[in-house]
Amino acid sequence: MKKTTKYFTFSLLLVLLLSACNSATTNSDDGLFQYKESLIGNNSAVINIIGQLWHAEKFEEVALQTKSEPYGMTITYKDLDAAMADKEYKETVVYNASYLFALIDNAEWIVFDFDDRQYEITKSALEDWYDQELSNFTDEEELEALIQEKLNDENEMKKFFKQ
Repeated sequence: MKKTTKYFTFSLLLVLLLSACNSATTNSDDGLFQYKESLIGNNSAVINIIGQLWHAEKFEEVALQTKSEPYGMTITYKDLDAAMADKEYKETVVYNASYLFALIDNAEWIVFDFDDRQYEITKSALEDWYDQELSNFTDEEELEALIQEKLNDENEMKKFFKQ
């Protein structure tokens, strides 16, 4: 009986220990910020980030420029809604670029290639507009609040796109 009790107690402790370790590793998902400090050459990280941003379902391909500085990328989207307003394209550019620059340390420029238009945006121009360094953000809620504040200000959007 003592032997059975010891075996049962040991087994129970082992199961508890293993499940505690397992839950610690599986709960480390920090959303997009799990990719913080990624580099432009990390194709997997870049694609995973893009896959969680606006219009990810229309994402076709990304071409990474990693041979010489400044490093950047061209992101191609296909078959976006033909009725999508110019404002929606620009909001997508600001939103997606903000996350990409906040998470990918060495990205300096991004070209967004939509079906019928193209936007090039630089990290320095976006940071000047925000008056903050995007790499300083450590959590999604803070970055999201900043982005939404700017997206909701029509004058700021016009200023950024110089209309």
